[in-house]
Amino acid sequence: MAPNNSSSGSSSAKLAPESLSTPGIYKDFHWVETDEPHATRRRLILAKHPEIKQLFVREPKTFLVVVFIFVSQLMMANWVQHQSLPVFLFLMYAYGGTVNHTLQLAVHELSHNLCFESVAANQWLAIFANFVTGFPSAVTFKAYHMEHHQYQGADQLDTDVPTEWEVNTFQSSTWRKIIWVLLQPAFYGLRPLIVKPKALTLMEVVNAICVFTFDWAVYTYLGPYALLYLIGGSLIGLGLHPAAGHFIAEHYEFFKGTETYSYYGPLNRVNLNVGYHNEHHDFPKIPWSKLPRVREIAPEFYNNLPHHDSYIKVFWDYITDANIGPFSRVKRPQPEAYRRRQAKTKN
Repeated sequence: MAPNNSSSGSSSAKLAPESLSTPGIYKDFHWVETDEPHATRRRLILAKHPEIKQLFVREPKTFLVVVFIFVSQLMMANWVQHQSLPVFLFLMYAYGGTVNHTLQLAVHELSHNLCFESVAANQWLAIFANFVTGFPSAVTFKAYHMEHHQYQGADQLDTDVPTEWEVNTFQSSTWRKIIWVLLQPAFYGLRPLIVKPKALTLMEVVNAICVFTFDWAVYTYLGPYALLYLIGGSLIGLGLHPAAGHFIAEHYEFFKGTETYSYYGPLNRVNLNVGYHNEHHDFPKIPWSKLPRVREIAPEFYNNLPHHDSYIKVFWDYITDANIGPFSRVKRPQPEAYRRRQAKTKN
């Protein structure tokens, strides 16, 4: 369905869709029977703006971003370990947390094979991007992230959606939601393995060996505090950190019936434009550097959608509004085609 010509909206709820901050709205997932919206909008946009296909390219600048952060983080880790504790903690949060988060988003880009033509080259760069983050996530992330796109919101398939345990444990108070935000690195790392475990692959083992060997090298040759700076930056940068606001902003239902949101604020510059999230889900073949062009080419499809302008406000609204929490996600039953394939596999 083509969108109307309403004025643009933000997380401050000045658009027409019913805000979930209204008292009395449910505190369970929002279950729907409809398909996710992106495939339909993709067809509509391509029918009207076929020139968007010209944006289906590779972005080699991703390689330069990864290498620059790798070098700068090693230099910073070596230097900051000799500074005072306040300086160490500040730089671990302000710089280490920010750029290690950028590396996680580079891994996201590489999971879509958007840097090199070669699938293997993208995978190896993603593994390299893991080095200064301290954690081997690249190979596993790709497997689950592709399912997030294919089965957005589908029960037991989209592991981006919190578990019922998270909903029951962390929805009842402001402090519990703060703890949930702080623990995001653990939930994003462990939730997929619990909800939909997969057999360990050879490349996951290679990923782990490479990253843990690098961790050992940093510990041995630069020192334990250098490694603490790198790992601490990753954990902080994925938790209560401005750059991590996109985890909540992207798919938490701040407006009833809207399950994906874009963010058009300044942190897109360090987050590889992941804020252009409707645009990304509509066109996952378009690299980060070209996503703003999607909205420029087809503004009639995006300017009327609710969006966010501030990740700080996203955190504030999520934590302080009793009617927003881990339950604020659109969920749908598993697709019939998927269930049929599973039944055939079992037989």
